[in-house]
Amino acid sequence: MTEQHPYSRATRETMALLASQIRLHRTEKGMTAGEVATRAGVSRGLVQRIEKGDPGCRIGAVLEVAHIVGVPLFSEDPHERQRSLKQIEDKLALLPARVRPPRRSIDDDF
Repeated sequence: MTEQHPYSRATRETMALLASQIRLHRTEKGMTAGEVATRAGVSRGLVQRIEKGDPGCRIGAVLEVAHIVGVPLFSEDPHERQRSLKQIEDKLALLPARVRPPRRSIDDDF
């Protein structure tokens, strides 16, 4: 038996919420898990795992399935998404490329 990562309560609740939204939107659109799988280029089993909130699913597959069934994750406007991405990239460019732990000073003054 493999040991599972101990996800936080907030993470588990978020996964369950997204999984439920995906299933709800798929069902409201009258789409089968197989149809969504075909459109997403994944297996039907993966769609079922996504809808159960399995944390081991690839994030790209989860986002693609959410998009296909119409779950709004960020702005629906592609220009707004690009604008947001550009703002974040601009901020990241101003930050250090790596985060280093603070240096600990050694108190060798006896």
